Amino acid sequence: MIIKSSTALRNDYGTISSLAHDTEEPIYITKNGEGDIVVMSIEAFEKREQILKLRSKIMVAEMLRMSGDTTFSLSEAREQIEAKYNATE
Repeated sequence: MIIKSSTALRNDYGTISSLAHDTEEPIYITKNGEGDIVVMSIEAFEKREQILKLRSKIMVAEMLRMSGDTTFSLSEAREQIEAKYNATE
């Protein structure tokens, strides 16, 4: 975990920005010794958002599976996709 003061952010933005890009981790900014905000590179933020969306989709799929929804093995799914693909040719 990287923690920097708001003074460091104000006085040395370039270093904080470089650190965010180099580590691809959130940087916790404190104000008067207390946690205030989190700073991260856009790339790290977008990657984090993609991971959260994927986890959400996996959780929904797992809940459906556990409730008895129809599931397919990888080979069954591949066969269905190939059949649809071949039907459009």
